[in-house]
Amino acid sequence: MGSNEAIRTYKKYIRSKVIIIILLAGATLLMMLVAVSLGSSGLSMTETILALFGKGTLQSNTVVWNLRLPRVVTAVAGGIGLAAVGCVMQNVLRNPLASSSTLGVSQGAAFGASVAIICLGAGLQSQTAEAITIINPYLISICAFTGSMLSTLVVLGLSRFRRVTPEAMVLSGVALSALFSGGTTLLQYFADDVKIAAVVFWTFGELGRTSWREIAIIAVVAALAFVYFLYNRWNYNALESGEHSAAGLGVNVDFLRLFSMIVCSFTAAVIVSFVGIINFIGLIAPHVMRKVIGNDYRYLLPASSLAGALMLLASDIVARMATAPVILPIGAITSFLGAPLFLYLLFRGVSHK
Repeated sequence: MGSNEAIRTYKKYIRSKVIIIILLAGATLLMMLVAVSLGSSGLSMTETILALFGKGTLQSNTVVWNLRLPRVVTAVAGGIGLAAVGCVMQNVLRNPLASSSTLGVSQGAAFGASVAIICLGAGLQSQTAEAITIINPYLISICAFTGSMLSTLVVLGLSRFRRVTPEAMVLSGVALSALFSGGTTLLQYFADDVKIAAVVFWTFGELGRTSWREIAIIAVVAALAFVYFLYNRWNYNALESGEHSAAGLGVNVDFLRLFSMIVCSFTAAVIVSFVGIINFIGLIAPHVMRKVIGNDYRYLLPASSLAGALMLLASDIVARMATAPVILPIGAITSFLGAPLFLYLLFRGVSHK
């Protein structure tokens, strides 16, 4: 009788978490539809749906497929990738503040982009237009990716060869963040106003600068990383109980931490190199879902990923509609929305366990 009751309790436990994930998936799909339908072009929901199936007018098809849908898909793929990365980083580093933006990945990318724009001439401002024109986005992306991975390699090198603790890895990430921020500031100090404006424009973060080719790269990298994380879900669950407990259960803790950090950093680097600096998504989404769904990585990973997509979609809607037709920087919106929420979580008591 006791066994049957335990089975029923476990099934109820599973069912509640699956329902939450299904609701998150449904909310994400609904938010995607809302995001595609909103904009300064004045398309109705019916016109938007027809355009999604290629049945709309030439204008509506162009607006939806060339302008709005790429932003929405970028937000979903980027939100999933950044949230999954933050969720895993917090586990393997045993630190609730771990994310790509606190480990120097984003700051390294900003430094790389600054080198491309200021030293290699990848960005300029048209003399007849108010907007900044990036003349070589691929060079900026390559340099941003190189800078972010350089930060990662330093942190991983300390971990591999000096055997530093997870806490020290986070502190080294903070130090590298300061170093790259200082380097970016020095580059800007010796640059002219036009190049400084281009650097600032890139660091704002912008979902609309990706084409379908870049979106495909982000989506594939995020999907492969998510599959790897989900494959190791039981290892992450074991690590929640402590390194010694995980090792006793047969988990190669050092390899898991090292390779997970490589996958996390590579994923974050790819996303940031294409869309710029987007803060707080990888930090906030896992913490919110821990409060709702618990620490079981079988469910926390997909829930955090969907929450990240949902948050980035919501931020993009605010960025596009708050001062339409002017589009606000997405990085500023995620910071404005994420910082108060994070302070609330800290007030309530945030933990990675």
